[in-house]
Amino acid sequence: MMWFQTALVLLASCATKSLAIFADEVNHLDYHHELLGTPSSQSTFFHRPSSTSNASLLYTVSENLVVAAVNPKDGTIVWRQDLAHWTTTAKHGEGFLRASDGESTVVSAAGDIIVSWGATDGKLAWKVRPVEGVVKDLELLELEDGRTTDDVRDVLALSGDKTSTVQRLDGTTGKAKWAYKDDSGDVPFQVSSSSTEIFYISLQSALLKGNKIRVTVLDSRTGRQTRNYVLSSESEVSGPGSILYVGANTASPFIAWADKSNKALKVNILGSKNVNTLNIENATGDEISKISVHGPEGLNCLPHFLVHYETDTESWAEVYHIDLKSSSISKAYQLPRLGGISVFAASHKAANVFFTRITDSEVSVVGSVSHGVLGRWPFKNSSGETIKHALAEVVSKGTSAVVRFAYVLESGDWKLNRNSGTDWTRHESLFGAVAAGWAEPNSSEELVHELELEGHEDILSAYIHRVKRHTRDLQHLPKWLQELPGRIFTSFISAEVTNLDSFGLRKLVLVATERGRVIAIDTGNHGAVVWNTKVADTTNWNVKAIKTAFKLATVYIEDGSSVSLNVTTGEIISHQESNSNVQSVAYIPDESSTGTITIGVAKDGTPSEPLHSSDYLVTLSDDGRVLGWILGDNKTPVWQFLPPHGERVIHATSRPSHDPVASIGKVLGNRSVLYKYLNPNLALVTSVGHSSVTFHLLDAISGIILYSSTYTGVDITQPITSVISENWFACSFWADLTNRSESKGYQLVVSELYESPVPNDRGPLDSALNYSSISGENPLPRPYVLSQAFVIPEPISHMAVTQTRQGITVRQLICTLPSSNSIVGIPRNVLDPRRPVGRDPTAGETEEGLFKYSPYLEFDGRWYLTHSRDVAGIQKVISSPTLLESTTLVFAFGGDIFGTRATPSQAFDILGSSFSKLQLLATVVALAVGVWFLAPMVRSKQINLLWKRM
Repeated sequence: MMWFQTALVLLASCATKSLAIFADEVNHLDYHHELLGTPSSQSTFFHRPSSTSNASLLYTVSENLVVAAVNPKDGTIVWRQDLAHWTTTAKHGEGFLRASDGESTVVSAAGDIIVSWGATDGKLAWKVRPVEGVVKDLELLELEDGRTTDDVRDVLALSGDKTSTVQRLDGTTGKAKWAYKDDSGDVPFQVSSSSTEIFYISLQSALLKGNKIRVTVLDSRTGRQTRNYVLSSESEVSGPGSILYVGANTASPFIAWADKSNKALKVNILGSKNVNTLNIENATGDEISKISVHGPEGLNCLPHFLVHYETDTESWAEVYHIDLKSSSISKAYQLPRLGGISVFAASHKAANVFFTRITDSEVSVVGSVSHGVLGRWPFKNSSGETIKHALAEVVSKGTSAVVRFAYVLESGDWKLNRNSGTDWTRHESLFGAVAAGWAEPNSSEELVHELELEGHEDILSAYIHRVKRHTRDLQHLPKWLQELPGRIFTSFISAEVTNLDSFGLRKLVLVATERGRVIAIDTGNHGAVVWNTKVADTTNWNVKAIKTAFKLATVYIEDGSSVSLNVTTGEIISHQESNSNVQSVAYIPDESSTGTITIGVAKDGTPSEPLHSSDYLVTLSDDGRVLGWILGDNKTPVWQFLPPHGERVIHATSRPSHDPVASIGKVLGNRSVLYKYLNPNLALVTSVGHSSVTFHLLDAISGIILYSSTYTGVDITQPITSVISENWFACSFWADLTNRSESKGYQLVVSELYESPVPNDRGPLDSALNYSSISGENPLPRPYVLSQAFVIPEPISHMAVTQTRQGITVRQLICTLPSSNSIVGIPRNVLDPRRPVGRDPTAGETEEGLFKYSPYLEFDGRWYLTHSRDVAGIQKVISSPTLLESTTLVFAFGGDIFGTRATPSQAFDILGSSFSKLQLLATVVALAVGVWFLAPMVRSKQINLLWKRM
């Protein structure tokens, strides 16, 4: 019997593993854009994190203050950290990131925080807050005594505003070794160092206008001022933006600025009071629109730098050499003038300095010593966008060189090119998505549109319309027949069922970002970007909604305007302006068709325009009132809801627009029925007090409060979320519900609504033919509510519900978990409020799928829709039904972009990936051959039996 028991154990273990997520579904059914934001131009570089290896990583701090290390081979993120979570003063803006070649740490700063990270793994080394205000500059100390250990350098930090402080921080612990305080009122600008001294650069207001540049020299060991000097720059420098460049080490030991006419470049070598004037040679006389300076960042590089000049039609550059002994500057050579836009990047290898030039047609590399071209490759910017900035890594081989360079496009996307080929693209323009909407492929939308037309015609007209439609479809028959053999062949040799486009699994998601862009993502092609359109020139685009209709997508903006785009190409069709701001957008069913009408809602909750319709609308005003409207009148609300005194409304939600109900009751184990309270006009309103939260269930037509639940001891600074669907709603918050310590924590409360607590009883409406929410013989009844609460391990920042075509599939509660950067789909049977408390379930309850209630709800690893991914910054999750009843499309956005397919009741209407079509075909063929071979033998045997009977 031992072998039999062993077999049972092995079989049970296999059954357990079969419930887990299949490995072949990861990166196949889902997709993930792990985003950083647009890389900054001053804090993005190649860096070797180890002195024992020549391999380098790409390091950056983005404009959204995300620090990251990127693998330059494939563009994947090695590690990332969000500085915005560490600082209390900045969520966007300038961040700093510094590293020294071969060192094992990188140091970053933003706002009022300075943090050191492990260069290879992103682990926290130390963090400190500056003495004064926010960080203005961050540099690594170049001095010989600046190295704390063999692979870590001390840090120079400049912080403050009117009163500024320069600190020297220990590179290993972050502790301050000394601090120099400047209370002169000068504007702090930057710090730098040489092999012997530290320089603090500030801007001093001149008597009349402009600013003088003041350089204060500090002792590296004590931080005391040794001397200072002021440069007469008030006629050229009007503010920090007028200074073109400040070098941070002996490779670039200078300050550069230009005169207002852009005819001369002024350069001061740090430590010297002399200002070198370099005449700008502009042969054509065209106005110079931009001057930029590029110098090496290596500590032991040659002191060479490049100045890049741009006009509206062409650009050129000049290379200069610095003689540190004589503090003089000489022009080495000039790079030729070229039409169009050029981008330069400085890089170094040991002491050698290289300059990479990127134009619309080619990439070239030159050394800083002479103008000889070390390498030239063709280049094509396939995106058609302007390149904002770039960085390069050059490896020289005698008189030739190879290069790989990463460049940032105007949209924010990040690409890396190796010599002449693009290796990877990171779609950073997707960062900061504020709204999203589903769009069907054109073929599907056309069919839906045609069927809608046929449904609104008489029988004869609909029949003629259908015949014409089928006749038009015949033009696609030759192409369909041509592709048929290939589809059949690939369907048999493929081990996975992947082509489900015709079942509605391939849709477009249109995403609007805060940078004024609308981007289309193909959910059936691993989240590939189909098109990327710039709609507005802003960094704070507040989009309220995206509505898609037949081949057209309309984006509704806070200022009341709207933009219409072609769903297929992203082309802007029209742009409508408005003078009235809106805080939300509502979709009202159109009585004349199967479509919807869009109506804006002002901040005071008033609809933007009256509509001649019998429908109703519920709005939320900015002063916390919930208002009910009949759409024929937008002047006076029919009802209004005000929370109790001392409370304010923070959120209101209703049932999803697509929320079909497959069954009006729940069948119990004894075959009786609990009838669901199904009211399509429900609204769930959340209000908070000093330390309490109340959830009000309202009838949206009459404003009657159907049910309320209040929870005390709530921390209202923590996330409070809610969702409603079918006959149930869920809410989550942090609370101390009792005096027992085990009840403190994040709570998840689920409530179900029934018509009566008694099975097979419809309550007051049992014999009624209809009811009225306002008046009549049968007034609106109150629901019978069952609730259960669970303690969960972490907060929930957003909730959504899966949607299917007919509502037959069991729903999942989709929860966003910001602490673990993940998304879970909790099955509804786990959250069933009828789970028995304090006892084991009966046989009938077990048949229903109920099991014993436990107050602690641990998130099962099989519930994680994001698997083991780190999906950060998710603000909202939306879902969409497909033609397959088992499958829901899920899309999450805000920081990262994530999409997947959810099957709450398993994929009961899809063949699994393990199904072998070849084996099925072989079985059918074998059976056919067997029948063909055995048929004569059977006939012969039957004939012989007949003869024997005779």
